Amino acid sequence: MASTPPQDTRFTLHRPPAPGWVGWLVRAWRRRLVKVLAALAGLFLLAVGVFWLAFMRDLPSVDTLRAYEPPLPTNVRGIDGVPVQAYARERRVELSYAEYPAMLVRAFLAAEDKTFFAHHGVDYPGIARAVLTNMQSDRRPVGASTITQQVAKNLLLTSEVSYARKVKEAILAYKIENALTKPQILELYLNQIALGRNAFGVEAAAHAYFDKELDELTLAQMAYLAILPKGPANYDPVRFPDRATTRRDYVLGEMLRNGFITAGQHDAAVAEPLGTILRRTPKYESVGGYFVEEVRRQLIAKYGETARDGPYSVYSGGLWVRTSLDTRLQNLAAEALRDGLIRYDAGRGWSGPIREVEIEDGNWLQPFLNRNIGLDYKDWRAAIVVARAGDAWTIGFTDGRTATLPRWGAQMPVRGVGGTAFAALKPGDIIAVAPAGTDYALRSVPRISGGFVVEEPASGRILAMQGGFDTRLQSFNRATQAQRQPGSTIKPLVYAAALENGMTPASIIVDGPFCVYQGARLGNKCFRNFDNMRSAGPHTMRWGIEQSRNLMTVRAAAQTGMPKVVDVLKRTGIGTYEPYLSYALGAGETTVDKMVNAYATLANQGRGNAPTVIDFVQDRHGKVILPENWRPCDGCNASDWNGRAMPRPGVRQRQVIDALTAYQMVHITEGVIQRGTATVLRDLDRPMFGKTGTTSGPRDVWFIGGTPQFIGGLYIGYDTPRNLGGYAQGGTLAAPIFKQFAIRAYEGMEKLPFRAPPGIRMVRIDRSSGRPVYGTFPTDSHPKPAVIWEAFKPESEPRRRARRAAGPAPAATATAAPRAQAPRESDFLQREGGIY
Repeated sequence: MASTPPQDTRFTLHRPPAPGWVGWLVRAWRRRLVKVLAALAGLFLLAVGVFWLAFMRDLPSVDTLRAYEPPLPTNVRGIDGVPVQAYARERRVELSYAEYPAMLVRAFLAAEDKTFFAHHGVDYPGIARAVLTNMQSDRRPVGASTITQQVAKNLLLTSEVSYARKVKEAILAYKIENALTKPQILELYLNQIALGRNAFGVEAAAHAYFDKELDELTLAQMAYLAILPKGPANYDPVRFPDRATTRRDYVLGEMLRNGFITAGQHDAAVAEPLGTILRRTPKYESVGGYFVEEVRRQLIAKYGETARDGPYSVYSGGLWVRTSLDTRLQNLAAEALRDGLIRYDAGRGWSGPIREVEIEDGNWLQPFLNRNIGLDYKDWRAAIVVARAGDAWTIGFTDGRTATLPRWGAQMPVRGVGGTAFAALKPGDIIAVAPAGTDYALRSVPRISGGFVVEEPASGRILAMQGGFDTRLQSFNRATQAQRQPGSTIKPLVYAAALENGMTPASIIVDGPFCVYQGARLGNKCFRNFDNMRSAGPHTMRWGIEQSRNLMTVRAAAQTGMPKVVDVLKRTGIGTYEPYLSYALGAGETTVDKMVNAYATLANQGRGNAPTVIDFVQDRHGKVILPENWRPCDGCNASDWNGRAMPRPGVRQRQVIDALTAYQMVHITEGVIQRGTATVLRDLDRPMFGKTGTTSGPRDVWFIGGTPQFIGGLYIGYDTPRNLGGYAQGGTLAAPIFKQFAIRAYEGMEKLPFRAPPGIRMVRIDRSSGRPVYGTFPTDSHPKPAVIWEAFKPESEPRRRARRAAGPAPAATATAAPRAQAPRESDFLQREGGIY
């Protein structure tokens, strides 16, 4: 019997579908199309994530552009508000969009982005063309950046050459277009773009290339500026004039094709030469070299250099600085000091080249420019020795021109070596020359140097400062940085300590040998007068100061006590010294500005001011940030009196020296000018006090003094101190320099006497003995009168001695001849306001 086949027992279980949307998803997922779409969506999300990680994760916010402030230079003005300097690493003048000429904007659009007002940040057709070009070339990738993309790159990104940066640039450009208007974007671009010659922004470039304001530029000049963003060095008008002209004409052609200009305008502009100027430093930046450098040092110390140091940094904060620089006095001080240095240095031979550089392949201009050497003394110019041709050297200047230095123009001997300077010259030497007919003659920059400071005593404002021959040759400021021994100019402060401690101008001090025992190891220290002058015996303090007697000064200091003397020196800001007697003769080191400030304190009735070169500082928005906590003076600029009290600023001065003491010392040192060591100044014929100084050697010579209007002080000496020669003294070298300055500085200035403070008593005394005199009045007919007026503190003046009567005077008869009426003391009291 046949067996029956087994039955198929397999079966399929069907779960009933879930109700609602879940069931719908399940049924949809079973379809192949749905799975493909899901896979594509996943890939898309993955791509978006990768794109975000690669390009968008670290993108800066475009919101910073709303409040963006470009780096601006610090502008410095003098006491009269005239610009004198700008501290800039990026020369830029920020303008609003409305201030840019319309034709200039069109020139930049034609050169950089013709469709700027049509696209939304990215020029897609331009990108496509750039991609095709880059695929066909292995050179540097060609971009198709719009102006918006350039703003993104310049302000928010780096200059990295890569496709990744281009993608980020495009993303940011799109965001910028959403955040800012087209004029705002153009304003950022035109203010920020680098255009060569250290000019950033179009306004700065107009001055750098044409020395004009924007609205003074011609169409051709605007077109030239528009070619510079592509690469300023590529279109340098000096090195590549043909290339620059061709590119400029291309921009003019684009302006014509886009309807920005007419055919007539185009043809006239194309026919115009480039018209650029040679690269140079702005004219006003050669004023007040050492002064403005001191301003820069102080600003950097307070606010820093770059934007990383804070919003008020010197090179990017856009500060507006008003200084106390008086350009007239500055020029006079600089000229007087430099003339004095040259007078001393004359006849000593040529001092050698200023600098030396290497000239390769005949290219002398660039190495010369790189050294930034310049001269602004009279008609002197800095030049570089290029080559020799027979009996003449060819020399070059910073403007690229050349001239001839003949043999006869360089015949001075070489200092310390011998032979002529002409034979010692070699290519690459940077020298000083001056015009001599059609050629040039060699000049010698003095090796000796010095410092000169002029200060207003009432306020402490420094009006002029010269710290050497030329700041571009010697950046070291000897007015503030050189520590020198002041010599005898310290003596008025030493005697001021004596006056504060009981002495008077008529006190008798012995000009005789004075020795001090300094201990078993050092033994006796014996002092001497300058140039070993013989002792003169007892004399008044006044005579000792006028004649600058060292022995009298040391004796007065010892009698007063050196701790009290060095306390006065510290209070007046000269320095902090140990109480050794040698400091009473100027052995301690200090600077010119400190000494001038101490004398200004004396002239200001003992009230001290910290010396300042900065009056106030404003930020780029006009807010005063220095002095700190500054407040406006309400009503100071009122057009008419409102009937109220006059606004008065708070007094910030401190009483450093007793006012009576300060006036006594000023009154005494007026005698230094009339009959002492500075008589060379007597014919200035105005109330003036001062003191000369000569240090041991002599190594430095000084003069400090002045009038109530301003105090001036200077020294001259070698940077490495050495002997100046036996004839060198403060009265023969330093005082004449001050005189040259003062003759012109005081022109038209009122002759003001020094005002005596309340309490000073003016007494007639015998100039030699210091004893009171009666019945005779001083006269101005002779600089060395027997009787003078002397200033005393109350209860310190010499007293009248009682005299025994010699009997009744004979009665006058009617026939007796009339006698000349002697001046009455009551008349003088009325005339002098009660002092006697």
